[in-house]
Amino acid sequence: MKDKFLSLVVTLLMSGPWFAQGQLRHSSETLYPTYHGLVMAGYQGWFRAEGDGSGAHHFAYGNPQHCGIDVWPDVSEYKKTYETPFLLSDGRHARFFSSVDESTVDVHFHWMQTYGLDGVFMQRFFGNTKPGEGRREATHVLQLALASASKYKRAIAVMYDLSGLRAKDEDCTSIIEDWKYLVDSIRVTRQDGVNTYLHENGKPVVVIWGVGFPDRPYDIRDIGLERLIDFLKNDPVYGHCTVMLGVPTYWRTLDKDCVHDAYLHTLIRQADIIMPWMVGRFSPLLYNDTNRYRDQVQEDEAWCADNHVEYVPCVYPGFSWHNLSQYEFPNDVKPVGSIPREGGQFYWSLLSTAIRAGATMLYVAMFDEVNEGTAIFKVTGQPPLDTARTSFLHLDGEPGDTYLWLTGRAARMLRKEDPLTTTMPQR
Repeated sequence: MKDKFLSLVVTLLMSGPWFAQGQLRHSSETLYPTYHGLVMAGYQGWFRAEGDGSGAHHFAYGNPQHCGIDVWPDVSEYKKTYETPFLLSDGRHARFFSSVDESTVDVHFHWMQTYGLDGVFMQRFFGNTKPGEGRREATHVLQLALASASKYKRAIAVMYDLSGLRAKDEDCTSIIEDWKYLVDSIRVTRQDGVNTYLHENGKPVVVIWGVGFPDRPYDIRDIGLERLIDFLKNDPVYGHCTVMLGVPTYWRTLDKDCVHDAYLHTLIRQADIIMPWMVGRFSPLLYNDTNRYRDQVQEDEAWCADNHVEYVPCVYPGFSWHNLSQYEFPNDVKPVGSIPREGGQFYWSLLSTAIRAGATMLYVAMFDEVNEGTAIFKVTGQPPLDTARTSFLHLDGEPGDTYLWLTGRAARMLRKEDPLTTTMPQR
């Protein structure tokens, strides 16, 4: 009888939540136990330059006949830069950075600390979840970012981007396996040194971006999203995570940029946080568009409150996709600066409107996205000379660090350290 009793006790202990907690691979301690009160940005980290040792054949900047970016980075503070084919007004070749260099990632996180950006979500594209060179390079950049996040005490989290997932023969299984790999191999949720992995509700945040967009080659019903969410939330070793979904702007009404399928709402209710992707949906060129943005955020927040899901508005400084659009949409080439930055006025209007609408956490698109002209890191108003095939965004005469500075001011405003104002602050 005594042996049976002991056996029963052992069985109960092993099946209880305390046993599962003991098997978790995540650190329970972090400098960032909640997303609330933080301004986070997306971080691509995908830039390569000729001569950086990556072996890449497609470089971020392209060439004067086929350019891949619209806004040029200010490279004056980088330790390592690389010559490009583009020419400056003084005849010198313009230079670019590479994301695979440790010094590049270090300077980026130093800027985050200096200007008050709380941290970043590291983009991890679907193709990088499979063994191969792409995964190796993406993991290398992630490791550099984890070390710099710890060094500069910036929040960090993984954002899985479903871009690259194809229909019929693929699903989210490789993301499950990749998360195990990141947790086991590079200790993504328990960094060496100071742990700064972003948590919410006591759990590390993992993002799945690209859920519900109709232009994707996959059907959200067929790629195992429920299984992925369940794994991230409930697996006894790799789970116990807070799941955030990146969804279209019109996810709530299931129209315009969103699939017309209520199954999306089923997925959202199974997650913990949503972030609607709003880049390109609002513009200072449209009358009263800030009010439309406000209404969108407030109505989204009300739905989320009713359905017990947390909500993060998306803000961005402007948009430009001229150079790439010549090849992606040759019959509909976009102008340079199609959503103008207006010297920071547009960015501040979104930031302040989101906070006035009740936002307690923000997502900035993006930290280093020079391809689509949404980068908030240091960029230059004196880019390379235009050619017959390329034109670059100029900056209305404002300093190149304007958007980092405004981001830091918005973070203070979000936390009520500074008063809320719709008037863009001046230095």
